[in-house]
Amino acid sequence: MSYGVPGEAETGEWSGNLPRETRSFIGRQDELARLDVMLRPDGRTAGGGETQRHRDGGSRLVTLLGPGGVGKTRLALRAAHGMRAAYPDGVWLVELSPLHGIGLTGPSVLGLVVMEALRVADQTTRPAEEALAAWIADKRLLLVLDSCEHLLEDCASFVDALRLAPHVDILATSRRRLGLPGEQCLQVEPLPVDESGTAARDDAVTLFADRAAAVRPGFVLDEATRPVAVSVCQYLDGVPLAVELAAARLSTLSLTDLDTHLGTRTDHLLALLASDDGTEDPSRHQALRTTIGWSHELCAPLERLLWARLSVFTGGFDAEAAQEVCAGGPLAAGQVPVLLDELAAQSIVQRDRRTGTDRFRMLDTVREYGADWLGELGEEDAVRLRHREYYRRLARDGCAEWNTGRQVHWCERVLTDHANLRAAVDWSLDRPDRRAALEIAGTVGFLWRHCGHVRDANRCLDRALAADPAPGPDLLRALWTRGAGAIMQGDMDAAAEHGRRFTDVARQQADPVALSVSAYLTGSQLALRGRSAEAVGLMSVAARLRVRDDWLGSAQIQTIGALAYAHLMSGDHEAARAVSEEVRAECARRGEHWTRSTSDVIVAKLDLAQGDTAAGVRNAARAVAAHRLLRSAGGLAALALDTLASAIVAAGEAHRAAELLGIAQRLWDRAGGRAQLSSPDLIAARRACERVIRDKIGDPAYEQAYEAGRAMSYEQGMSYEADTTPRTSG
Repeated sequence: MSYGVPGEAETGEWSGNLPRETRSFIGRQDELARLDVMLRPDGRTAGGGETQRHRDGGSRLVTLLGPGGVGKTRLALRAAHGMRAAYPDGVWLVELSPLHGIGLTGPSVLGLVVMEALRVADQTTRPAEEALAAWIADKRLLLVLDSCEHLLEDCASFVDALRLAPHVDILATSRRRLGLPGEQCLQVEPLPVDESGTAARDDAVTLFADRAAAVRPGFVLDEATRPVAVSVCQYLDGVPLAVELAAARLSTLSLTDLDTHLGTRTDHLLALLASDDGTEDPSRHQALRTTIGWSHELCAPLERLLWARLSVFTGGFDAEAAQEVCAGGPLAAGQVPVLLDELAAQSIVQRDRRTGTDRFRMLDTVREYGADWLGELGEEDAVRLRHREYYRRLARDGCAEWNTGRQVHWCERVLTDHANLRAAVDWSLDRPDRRAALEIAGTVGFLWRHCGHVRDANRCLDRALAADPAPGPDLLRALWTRGAGAIMQGDMDAAAEHGRRFTDVARQQADPVALSVSAYLTGSQLALRGRSAEAVGLMSVAARLRVRDDWLGSAQIQTIGALAYAHLMSGDHEAARAVSEEVRAECARRGEHWTRSTSDVIVAKLDLAQGDTAAGVRNAARAVAAHRLLRSAGGLAALALDTLASAIVAAGEAHRAAELLGIAQRLWDRAGGRAQLSSPDLIAARRACERVIRDKIGDPAYEQAYEAGRAMSYEQGMSYEADTTPRTSG
C-alpha cells in the first residue's frame, strides 16, 4: 500500500513515499548507528572509514532480521528517514505483506509492486522486473522492502536482478535472511529491560510508559509504578509489539491487575508464529504469542469475531467496508463501527490517516492471527466472498460514474483501495465462477487503466480472457479495456487482436455504439503511426452518435477525442478544433477530466499554430492541472507538459520552458522510454521546441534549466504549471 496521497509523497524537501511518524520512536540508537554505517551511499562511515559495497560493484543489501513484532519495520523507517539526504532520487517504502495470502508470486509481481510504489508508469510490454531495472539503472535511491519473509525466494530473485544498479541500495525486513552473496544482516533484538528497574536506559519500560500515557493520561513512572512496569516488560521479554498491546490494556485494567494477569499465564496459545527454521529464540516468540493470545481472550466475543473477519483486508480499510464485509450472523452491521473503535483502543487495529481519510489497518502479526482464527471458524471462503462482492460493486459503480463529475473521487478511491481491489480480482480469478471473474476483472481493469495501473489491468484481463468467456457486455468491456491498454503500451499487434475480438462481439450484440468505439482500437494506432487520413475515416462514425452515460460513453468520448487528434495530424485544423470543442463541451457538461485534458492539449496546439500564445498557455496549463488532479504520471501527462513548454517559450519564457521539458522527460522516463508515444509527429514537435529554447538562451543555460526540471519530484513538477503566466514579453 502507498502511504499518503497516491503518487510521489514529499516529506519535507525529500523525495519518496515514507510515512510521517505518528508515534514517538524509543531506543535503538546502537542499531541506527550501525545502519548508518552499513547503508551510507558515499562509501564512508561517519568517522571517515570505508564501507563495503556489493562485491560486483552494485548496490548494497542490508536485511533486518527478527521475529514478528520485534520492531523491524519501525527501525527500518527511522533509519530510512535519516538517510534521505543521501539519496537524491528518493527513499521508497514497498510493503509486501498485502501480497501474502492472495496467490500473487514471482519476481514480475514484485517488480510490479515496486513500480507502483516508485510511481514508475512504465507502459511497455517488457516484464516488470526488466522495466524496473532499466529505469533505476542511473538512479540514486534506497528501496525499503518490508516483510520479505512471505515471498522469500521471489524477493531474493528480484533483489538479485536489481543489484547491478550501482547506486540503488536495498534495506529489507524479514524473519529470515534472503541468502544472497554480500547480504549484510542485522539481528533486531527486543528492547532491553533492566533487572533492577533503575537503569537510565531501559527502553522497553520507557516504551511501555509512553504508550500507557496515551490510554491513561497522567500515567508516569515513579517509585510505585516503575517496578511493576519493569515486571510487565520482563514477562513480555521486551518485545515492542507485545509491550504496546499490553499498555493498551491499561484503558480497562490497573497496572497491578495487568502485571498479575501476565504473571499467571502459563499456556502458549499462538504456536502459529513460531520460527520455522529454529534460528530464533523461542522465548521471544512466546512473549508475543502469549500477549496476542491474551489480548484475544480479553476481547469480547464479537470483538474477536470482527478481528478475524477484518483479516481479509489488505492495505487498509474504512468503516464502511468493514461493515459490508464483516457483518453477518451474530455481528450486526450497526455494531461494527463501535467494535472497530474498541479494537482501535486496544491497538488490535490502528487508525491510518495517511491517505487523508479515516482508515484502519492491522499489523502483520495481528492480521496473521486473525486469519488463522478465521480459518478455525470455517468462515474464510464466506468472508472473502463478501470482500469480493463489496469491491465488485465498488468497481461497478466506479465504471458507471467514471464519465461524470465524480471521476476524481473514483480515481482517488481506486488508488487508495488498490491492494484490496487486486486481492478481490485475484481471489475471484481462482474461483470457478468465471462470469463474476470476468466482470470484476473488466470493471477493475477499466478503472486501473485510467488511474495509471495499466500493467495490473492487462495482467488480470489476460487471465480472465484466457478462459474464453461467453459473449456479452462484460466481455465487451474487458476486450475494449485490454485493447486500449495495449495502445498505451505501444503494443499495436495486441491492440489489433483485441480490436478484432471486440468488433466480433459488438456485432453479435448488435450495438451501434459498441461498434463505433471499436474504431478507437484501430484508428488510434494509425494516427500515432502517421496514417492520419485512414484514422479519420475509421473514427468519424463515433462523432455522429449520442454519447451514452455508461462506460461505453467514456469510450465514445475517447474515440471522438482520438478523431480530433487524427484531424490535427492530417493538417485539417478547422476539423480538429471543431471536434475538440465538441469533446470539451461534452466533458464540461459531465464534469469529466481524463479525456478533457487530451482535448485541451489538442486545442493548445491549434492555438499556437494560429499564433494565439496566451490561449495556448491557458489550455496547456489546464491539461496539466487535470493530470495533477487525477494523479496521472504517464505519457499523457508528459505530453501535456511538452505542449505547455512550447506555449511558454512562445510567450518568451525560455528558461521556464526548458524546466518544463525536464519535468516532462522525468515522466516520459517513468512511462518506460516511449517518448511522445512513439509518434513521429509528437517527437518532431518536442525537438522543435528544444531547438527554439537553445537558440534563445544557449546550450549551457538550457542544460542547467532542463536538469533542474528533471530533478523535480512528481508533486513539485506537476505543481510548477500553476505559475504559467508569462513574466516578460520577449
